[in-house]
Amino acid sequence: MNSITGLRVAITGGTSGLGLALVRELCARGARVAFVARGRERVERVAAECPGSHGITGDVSLKVDTYPIAVQILGELGGLDVLINNASDLGPASLRLLGDTDCEDLERALATNLVGPFRLTKAVLGALSASARDGRGAVVLNVSSDAAITPYPTWGAYSASKAALKHLSAIWDAELDGQGVRVLSLDPGDMDTPLHALAVPDADRSTLKRPEAAALEVINAIAAALPARERDGDNSEGLTEQEAAS
Repeated sequence: MNSITGLRVAITGGTSGLGLALVRELCARGARVAFVARGRERVERVAAECPGSHGITGDVSLKVDTYPIAVQILGELGGLDVLINNASDLGPASLRLLGDTDCEDLERALATNLVGPFRLTKAVLGALSASARDGRGAVVLNVSSDAAITPYPTWGAYSASKAALKHLSAIWDAELDGQGVRVLSLDPGDMDTPLHALAVPDADRSTLKRPEAAALEVINAIAAALPARERDGDNSEGLTEQEAAS
C-alpha cells in the first residue's frame, strides 16, 4: 500500500478490460490516476465511478492527439511517476493470414500498439525523469502478450507490433539505466476481456484470467521496480540512525 498511495499514474485504454481494472484498483489504493480512452461517454462514466480519477478523451494511435493527452496528464496530476501503456488494437477486425492482411490494418496495429506508446512515453519522459530525480522513482510499463514471442497464425499484425514493443521496452530500459527510470514489458496472460472475446469468440471464459487478477500482477511489478524507500514507505522518522539503517 505504501508504494502506491500518492503515486501519479497514467493509464491508456482505461475504460475496458485490464485498463479499467487498473483504474479501479489504483484509485482504491490511493493513487492519483489519469486515464485515456477514445469514447467520451465511457471516459465520463468511469471518471464518475472512480472519484478522484481524471478521464481524458483521446486516441493514442493519432500523432495529433499525443501532445494534448500528455499536457492533460501532467496538468491533472502535477507530474508523473508511472505510465502504463495498455491500449491495444488487434489489427484486422477478424484475424487474418499475413498474406490477406491489408497494409492499412498492419499500420493501425503498429500505430496503437507500438508507435502510440513510443510517442506518449517520449512526450512525458521529462516528467518521469524529474520524478526519478526527486527520489519518487519512475516506471513505464508496456502491456505485452505471449503473441510477442509465439508466432500464432492469423495474429501477424498484432504479434509483430507487440514483439516490437517488447524489444523497444528492453532497449529503452537499458538506455535509461542509472537514471532512475525503469521501462518494463509485462504479459498479463489470456484475460476475459472484450479484446480477447473479439479475437477468440468461442473461448471458454472460465479458463481465462480475470482482469482484476492481472491488474494486481501489474501493480506488483510496478511496486517492485520503485526505489526501496518508496516501495517500503519512509518509516525512518523518529528512529535512530542505526534503526533506520537496519
